[in-house]
Amino acid sequence: MDELDSYSRTVSAVAAELTGRVAAIRTGRGSGSAVVVDAAGVLVTNAHVVGDASRGRADFVDGTQADVTVVGTDPLSDLAVLRAARPGDLPPPVRLGNADDLVVGQLVVAVGNPLGLAGSVTAGVVSALGRALPTRSGSAGRVVEDVIQTDAALNPGNSGGALADSHARVVGINTAVAGVGLGLAVPVNATSRRIVAALLADGRVRRAYLGVVGSPAPVPAKVAERYGRSRGLRLAEVIGGSPAARAGLRAGDLVLDVGRRPVQDAQGVQRQLFGDAIGVPLPVTVLRNGAMVDVVAVPTELG
Repeated sequence: MDELDSYSRTVSAVAAELTGRVAAIRTGRGSGSAVVVDAAGVLVTNAHVVGDASRGRADFVDGTQADVTVVGTDPLSDLAVLRAARPGDLPPPVRLGNADDLVVGQLVVAVGNPLGLAGSVTAGVVSALGRALPTRSGSAGRVVEDVIQTDAALNPGNSGGALADSHARVVGINTAVAGVGLGLAVPVNATSRRIVAALLADGRVRRAYLGVVGSPAPVPAKVAERYGRSRGLRLAEVIGGSPAARAGLRAGDLVLDVGRRPVQDAQGVQRQLFGDAIGVPLPVTVLRNGAMVDVVAVPTELG
């Protein structure tokens, strides 16, 4: 009984702190949730909630309504930033946490507006970490890295709402209902903070393009022992005419370092392909036919 009481107290405390700070969002035909993240009237939601809309309305559980404009959307991370016309109408912002500190089995609480039911709260645990969520924007494809999987019940309308830890720190933005008993959330971490900052500054996220497709693969034992790493990124495809192709990268190469940083998966490459990498020489080290090969690629802007 004491454990149940402790659990209930924790969830209730998180709900009390966050429910009033997560809005129901309506933008044209779309609807979902959004989280107040800054006292200047800034809210974060999902790009798929906003769609092509340029404005909308935020409704809070206390009856407050606020007109919002869409500052920018980034379909490749499924994040969007809104700004209230009158910041003073909004409740105080949430406290942001760091999803990189989460562990499997940890308690999380989801707050949103599923099925139009404002201020709904569900609780569960982190079911898995490091999931990948494929996204597309036009012809460009990407995976949202380190997606959080939770068994906290999520329903239509939860998208854009808050996923919080037991201290009411928002560690994710609920993004998708993947199936019965399965929910996903975009992590709040250094990468997503950078995306939100770019949307606030420019209304979009500039990304660099390298032109490789790969998957994690083990490093041969002798190389692993010498260089102190067990996994790399095996290139399945190098796009013809891409910066990677011009640099001499080939399908079958095992990428070990990009920008002199160890790489174990596609996300390790993506973290380095933001706007400041466009046109800047990027050293890449690969293992090819048992030999270490160094090349220099110059990423272009992802159109």
